[in-house]
Amino acid sequence: MNVPISGNNEPERPCPVCGSTDLRPLVALNQIPIHCNVLWPTREGARQAPRGDMRLAFCVSCGHVFNMAFDPALMEYTQAYENSLNFSPKFQSYAESLAQRLIEAYDLRSKDVIELGSGKGEFLTLLADMGGNRCVGFDPSYVPDGNERIAVVQDLYSEKYAHYQADFIACRHVLEHIPSPREFLASVRRSIGDRVGAVVFFEVPNVLYTLRDLGIWDLIYEHCSYFCVRSLARLFTECGFDILEVSEAYGGQFLCIETKPRPGGADPASHSGNDLQVMTTDTTEFAERYHSKVKYWAAELGQIARAGRRAVVWGAGSKGVTFLNTLKVQHEVEYVVDLNPRKQGMHVAGTGQPIVPPEFLKDYRPEVVLIMNPIYQTEIQQLTERLGVALQFVCV
Repeated sequence: MNVPISGNNEPERPCPVCGSTDLRPLVALNQIPIHCNVLWPTREGARQAPRGDMRLAFCVSCGHVFNMAFDPALMEYTQAYENSLNFSPKFQSYAESLAQRLIEAYDLRSKDVIELGSGKGEFLTLLADMGGNRCVGFDPSYVPDGNERIAVVQDLYSEKYAHYQADFIACRHVLEHIPSPREFLASVRRSIGDRVGAVVFFEVPNVLYTLRDLGIWDLIYEHCSYFCVRSLARLFTECGFDILEVSEAYGGQFLCIETKPRPGGADPASHSGNDLQVMTTDTTEFAERYHSKVKYWAAELGQIARAGRRAVVWGAGSKGVTFLNTLKVQHEVEYVVDLNPRKQGMHVAGTGQPIVPPEFLKDYRPEVVLIMNPIYQTEIQQLTERLGVALQFVCV
């Protein structure tokens, strides 16, 4: 049965992966920051950050989760967009091991490599340095920094760049931002043409981490799509790719898909992924579990504040911004710590907390650190021990 999940003035949208209208409502989030990773130089400006609504729906047919209320006209990626995680040793180690694995698996040495949505060029530089590859990226938010090991086109990738040929195409944490993923992936396939020996690698957030592990602070406006194994595999298969492997990575938080272009185009009869039944069960109780977790953390923050204890959030990325905005945090948390020097001195979109370096804790002396991503807990504890700051660490 088709379930209407739109608002009064909002047309119902089909699933962007399979086109089905057999949809189940999950949760509605009102007036959340449009960009979690745009930096604001003043508290006042941050609190006036543009906002939008999220109406999450689950496609019963393919398992895809997407924002029914997403408005692509609100999105703009400029040089003010800053989402690099590479200042974390944990994440840098992951990126290096991923680059090394791909180089070994597909003999990426002295090859032509393209990255779609290359950000500041960190991963592309790894592929250039570790494999001696000729690397070109595409990203409008790129800030030239004198890095001569790679070339970056400051634009979104499209078929007008089909003359850039590659043995390997990478695209990490971009597809979830694209409202028409089929159209985008089909254009990538057309650009590849008859070069069917090319390898195409995509990495996206894993929606099962959100549903299964209740990673609800990953729900952000910028992400209009949330992929599971089945929906990701179906999308690539129907857009003309043969799937080599789909795997979870980074503690189950990411999905990686490795593919090759299929000679002759699409084969819509072939799909992989057996997570649909699990997702159907998980989505049934998601709204209740979501609101329970939000209520729990609202109570915890209130208790910390009433006890007169200082708390800081560690991580000014999407998770930290979402946590603070979902709970409408103001005085309960005055500062947010982040390793990225490009974020330090700026302010959190929506709630306005200043972003500070770890060294700030030596003078501020909080009692509690709220860790946004448990995968970084050991790294954070070791860093604060070196600073000589005794803290209680709480993963949210």
